[in-house]
Amino acid sequence: MSGISPTPDTAAAAGSWDDLVTTALLGTDRRPPAQAAPGLEAPVALLDAAAVATVRRRAGLLPGRAAPRPEPAPGDPRPALPAAAARRLALLLADRSGGGGGRRGSSPDLTELLPQWLAAANAHGYAAPPQALPALLDAARGRTDLRPAALAFAGPRALWLARLNPDWRFALRAAPGGGAALPGAGDDEAVRRVWEEGLFAERVALLGALRARTPGRARELLEGTWGTERAEDRLMFLDSLRTGLCAEDEPFLERALGDRSRNVRATAAELLSALPDSALAGRMAARAAACVAVDHTGNSAGIVVEAPLECDPSMERDGVAARPPAGRGERSWWLGQLVEAAPLGMWPGRLGGRTPREIVALPVADGWQGELHAAWSRAAVRQRDAEWSRALLGAPSAPEAGGPGAVSLAERAKLLAALEPGERAAWVAGFIAAHGLSEAFQLLGVCAVPWAAPLGRAVVDALDIARDAGSYPWSFSGVMGLAERCLDPAQAAYLDGLLAIPDEREDAAPGSGGYWAEAFQRLVGTLRLRAAMAAELEPGTP
Repeated sequence: MSGISPTPDTAAAAGSWDDLVTTALLGTDRRPPAQAAPGLEAPVALLDAAAVATVRRRAGLLPGRAAPRPEPAPGDPRPALPAAAARRLALLLADRSGGGGGRRGSSPDLTELLPQWLAAANAHGYAAPPQALPALLDAARGRTDLRPAALAFAGPRALWLARLNPDWRFALRAAPGGGAALPGAGDDEAVRRVWEEGLFAERVALLGALRARTPGRARELLEGTWGTERAEDRLMFLDSLRTGLCAEDEPFLERALGDRSRNVRATAAELLSALPDSALAGRMAARAAACVAVDHTGNSAGIVVEAPLECDPSMERDGVAARPPAGRGERSWWLGQLVEAAPLGMWPGRLGGRTPREIVALPVADGWQGELHAAWSRAAVRQRDAEWSRALLGAPSAPEAGGPGAVSLAERAKLLAALEPGERAAWVAGFIAAHGLSEAFQLLGVCAVPWAAPLGRAVVDALDIARDAGSYPWSFSGVMGLAERCLDPAQAAYLDGLLAIPDEREDAAPGSGGYWAEAFQRLVGTLRLRAAMAAELEPGTP
């Protein structure tokens, strides 16, 4: 009966109730009821008194003070969803089973279409229907990959709901400043107050917001309190400088190289190495140049490598980790870090005026090619250098795990990210045409969605070839799932010829023909559903 207060009469009854309980425990033979009615046997009198006391206890209670009424939910000024899109959202949110193992049938997987639907709705700037917010928050609670898009679509009302339900508190943690409004960049007093007195999440959000608009102001705040911040907080704050990183940040980052925390020093060194004109980049260039040179002693030019003999204190201060991982040699570990942090623009001058493609094609003596090219690959990714990325990727028809520079497909996938989407898609299409799909999954993951037409055709053609060859069909389920989400819906008509169950070869996996037909039916159905979803989100749709 929490939240209810007893009256004085009820309090008195509570005392007699304690007497009745004691009498019942001891027995009426040992302790007769204190106020037994005349003519009644003691047990009956006890039960009558208990019944009366029970009624008095229940009827003599007053309602407690009501809790404060919550403030009204904030408004959402964004336009409402078209009715058809709202109905589609309800269907997507209702189908959150997540699927399971085994064959998936020919029906589209609505669960996997929800992220794409949310991205499209956010691109149109629609507001979430209020009645959909609880289901939307439940979906985001169960899938962390949905949270950024789901919370952006849900808007301020989701934060209002999250304050009322502990199950949705993740939304407050994910929102800038825990859902609190951040001061404007021009309100110096409010900015100073949040920075000096706010919660950690509020300070991180404030620093990120300022960094996006006025990078210098954010850096000044950080410099003002740097010496009093905890090491883990310094690391988070320093990471915010990646946004808008510029030459004006160099003096502060140079001071951070002497920080007490090894992680802070390493992050400061990484940021400085991304500034090709920084003093640290110059120091790393000098060290790397001393290790790599052109060798003219043979019949043709090549590269000779002399790895560092030690990791001195100045190298450690500039972010070089002295102790290698298990199974890694010290000298190769140090060399890789120096080359990775050196500006890529230094190498043509150092290596005879050659272009990146010509440099990568040079033989490397004494087995150092893998280490050197891997370090150049990491540098190209860090510095987002498209020319070096092209050189290190090589031709897509090169052997799967070893282009002229990249030592693995994982590195190739990272290098592709430095290229423009069209060029990236064309390279992966060429790779699939040469090698098929067995090694292409992680490369497809970095391509822009929807896939460009040549890439989509290459994927579909490779799947068709695998089907005709009687390949084991379940090994392509990952690529098929990607195709459902990433193929351009306009390609659905191109797939109509693949919907029939093919004649199975004698050496084909049992039942593979039915699986392939089912998978292509699901692919076509998903593409057409995605086209319908996009049309429903267009403004003016009923």
